[in-house]
Amino acid sequence: MNAWDTPLTLEQRERMVVEQLVARGIKNERVLEAFRKVPRHLFVPEEYVSVAYQDSPLPIGEGQTISQPYIVALMVELLEISPSDKVLEIGTGSGYQTAILAELAALVVSVERIPALTQRALQVLRRLGYKNVHFVIGDGSKGVPELAPYDKIIVSACSDRIYPAWVEELREGGYIVLPLGKSYASQELVRASKGKDGTLRLEYFGGCVFVPLIEDKDAPHT
Repeated sequence: MNAWDTPLTLEQRERMVVEQLVARGIKNERVLEAFRKVPRHLFVPEEYVSVAYQDSPLPIGEGQTISQPYIVALMVELLEISPSDKVLEIGTGSGYQTAILAELAALVVSVERIPALTQRALQVLRRLGYKNVHFVIGDGSKGVPELAPYDKIIVSACSDRIYPAWVEELREGGYIVLPLGKSYASQELVRASKGKDGTLRLEYFGGCVFVPLIEDKDAPHT
């Protein structure tokens, strides 16, 4: 047992995996093991620790949320991450999804426009010992060209388009997974694969609800 876990949190996490993920069709064993390992209760505000493992989004401050475990698992499973992959995450948020990605990939480059969220996520991931995450504060719609290309890209906020920067920074054959839509009511979870000619083939995986992606053109990458 780790210092940040108790018998109760271990039990809650295993129940989350079995009842929320496996029961709803998540099959990738590496993904399931990552969810068994990462302590979600460390990524939520103290007042929500008691409900950290229930299947619902929770507020994390700054007008943002931590997504429900199932939707994080579904998006990550759709990425089909290999241990050698470099993954670009648009929207660090709480850092929970970042930690899941760090369990699966060689390197995670995580972009967040709100510095306070980056700092909190950085502190938790350092506490947990992750060394394969590179944090960037800036406008996620621009990606992070200096570290491209990426094998996979995941977008943690709803976008009304797939930005050209993401397509340019994605390697041929790679995936982008994101909620796509112009309003809360029209959002769909999409996986886009990049072909040899740079075009995208889209697959749709049902409705979802995410906070909107906000371009922050004045936020320099740091």
